[in-house]
Amino acid sequence: MRSPVDCLLTTAGLPLFLVDICLDVLAAVEFYKEGSYPSLGVLLVLLIGSSVLVQLYSWLWYSYDHFDMKTRVEESAKPGLAVLHWVQLGIYVRCVQSSSRASGSSCCSDCDSQEEDKVAFLNQDLSMLRIIETFSESAPQIVLMLAVLLQDGSLEPFQVLKTVGSLSAVAYCVTTYHRCLRSFLPGKEEQSVLSSLVFFTWNLLLLAARIVALALFASVFPCFIFTHFVCSWLLFCYFAWWADTDFMDSVGGEWLYRATVGLIWYFDWFNVVDGKTRNRAILYHAWILLDIFVLCGLWFWKMSWDPPGFELSRLQAAIVWGAVVAGYASGLVLRIVYYTCFHPKLNKVETPTGPSRPPLRNKRMKKLAENFYSSSADVELDFD
Repeated sequence: MRSPVDCLLTTAGLPLFLVDICLDVLAAVEFYKEGSYPSLGVLLVLLIGSSVLVQLYSWLWYSYDHFDMKTRVEESAKPGLAVLHWVQLGIYVRCVQSSSRASGSSCCSDCDSQEEDKVAFLNQDLSMLRIIETFSESAPQIVLMLAVLLQDGSLEPFQVLKTVGSLSAVAYCVTTYHRCLRSFLPGKEEQSVLSSLVFFTWNLLLLAARIVALALFASVFPCFIFTHFVCSWLLFCYFAWWADTDFMDSVGGEWLYRATVGLIWYFDWFNVVDGKTRNRAILYHAWILLDIFVLCGLWFWKMSWDPPGFELSRLQAAIVWGAVVAGYASGLVLRIVYYTCFHPKLNKVETPTGPSRPPLRNKRMKKLAENFYSSSADVELDFD
């Protein structure tokens, strides 16, 4: 039986999606009322682009599974599944079924193990779709909102609190994805609250420092942030290709995945190959730390030379510069603590004893779990 925490996170998936839509609409209306049409245009591109990307992944995964519907909701929606994805509603079929099954069966003490496997299968795909949505919409949207606030010089305590909440939501999504991958561990051992809290905290520190650095740069160089993104994204896409990822079941789908990995890497580290990746992670974080240092340094130079709508003393600007860099460094330290004390190391797999049933396999997410948890390239994760 799954832990109550995992059941709660799964059940809350659909309401959180709906709340996110409402907040996106309110943000668009606010930009329209203020006459901030360039910001409104960027926001609409993010919202539409992210939705199309997520629906495309959802449709491709259905096709890879040969449209083998595992639930009644999916089966009833099968005749119109293509239309639902075309009108950007396909992912909500997954959300509705995952939430209803999580609340109705997998959280019960007498739940059927096969039903629990179905919930796990649905939730594993959904967690990856949420990661894609988070880094293609939510994270860029926070950069946009924060940059606009910095340009206006209207960074009030409530707005700061709202930004912290948005950043926490991104880190929360990464944490739930991590907990979902844990279902592939031998014995499906439950993750402690302390482990999740440490994981959430270091992700929050890294993401906050990265997003704030991008927002600071965008607030004084709004045009150059697009150049920075395109150049960085192309570089990350090249390394994703060089890493020879093998996540999707088609050539076109794999290139889409590599492009998506490049987008995620623009904000956060995402392990895409199995085996020891310590050197790659060190190289990535060193590059991002240098990039944050340069972006904040350019912001400091601009604020000292030609500040926008408000002024900061050189000392205040220097403190902000140092705080952002120190925040990322603190996240790296806490990350080392997590991987030293809390991250499971899988050097071998225990052979299950007694009768067993054929497991419901989610092969694509199994690959990601191997990438995240394995300490050697030849490790295999249990599905029993």
